[in-house]
Amino acid sequence: MNRYYVNLQLFAGEKTEKPTPKKLEDARKKGQVAKSVEINSAVILLVTLIFLRIFMGDMIRNMEALFITFFQFDTNATVTIESVQHIYITTLLWLARIVLPIMVLSMIAGVLANYLQIGFLFTTEPLKMKLEKIDPIKGFQKIFSKRTLMELFKSIFKIAGILYLSYTVIKNRTMTFPQFMDMDIQVSLVFIGELIFSIIWRVLLFLLILAIIDFIFQKYDYTENQKMSKQEIKDEYKNIEGDPLIKSKIKEKQRQMAMSRMMQEVPTADVVITNPTHFAVALKYVPGMAAPKVIAKGQDYVAIKIREAAKENNIILYEDKPLARALYYNVEIGQEIPGEMFQAVAEVLAYVYKLKNKII
Repeated sequence: MNRYYVNLQLFAGEKTEKPTPKKLEDARKKGQVAKSVEINSAVILLVTLIFLRIFMGDMIRNMEALFITFFQFDTNATVTIESVQHIYITTLLWLARIVLPIMVLSMIAGVLANYLQIGFLFTTEPLKMKLEKIDPIKGFQKIFSKRTLMELFKSIFKIAGILYLSYTVIKNRTMTFPQFMDMDIQVSLVFIGELIFSIIWRVLLFLLILAIIDFIFQKYDYTENQKMSKQEIKDEYKNIEGDPLIKSKIKEKQRQMAMSRMMQEVPTADVVITNPTHFAVALKYVPGMAAPKVIAKGQDYVAIKIREAAKENNIILYEDKPLARALYYNVEIGQEIPGEMFQAVAEVLAYVYKLKNKII
């Protein structure tokens, strides 16, 4: 009978687990985030188109004023450095009034699109010089990678979509083109402007849909690329929390130190209440205290050590099974006993003080 054995270690390196928050945070610090450039392009185009639709009249009037300013220059005047500077500055100011608002608005739209996708992120990690960035083999692999091919098909699809939408709009208006012969220039410009805006609005809608699909894909692709293997998750946990073996040793050391401090308090106790073998609770009362205080307690092995320390220091052992269990489970070391145990503990202390000929 043939038996087949599967070595599970072969699958330990497979990246099948979702990325941890730390992995995503580390990737973000390196500038690796899920972002679609199509969202940026679509938002910038949308804002620009809205701006042109609203302020196109003002832009045309500014352009007319610019041409009028040009035509008003005295062509017979002597050309000097001052006159050239005047023409240059005047032209620059008019162009700034025409172009600068739309440039600033487009820049703000691009920054806002980035912020909506990934939030605030500033990192210089992608700018750092790394030799692997100029590795020709890796560069060749990137050229023919799955992501590059995906971007190529996306660009081809985008161009084809834009051409198709432009073709359909122009085709539906071909019957009006012969009328240009009878139109004056202003009417023709208005008609052409409406035609261009009609094309751009359809292209914009197409790009917005494409941008949403691309963003969803980028999120999915980013999550897939950031997936971790089980071993990577274990290593990360060790780095964050520390090695479990070391942590257990630290906890054991802390327990030993706590027990040592507790055992040092036993000689100062007034009485040790026992079960008699499974539990031991050491009580101490000093005049001025609101109630007696538990200074040591333990179960099994620790209880034996407490009893031994009590015998060595002539501390009275008082057997009371219910009281010992109640104190062990309900009162922590360093805490005073609760009110419901006052009567029982007072009787014990009265008995102890009587033996020691003390007066409460």
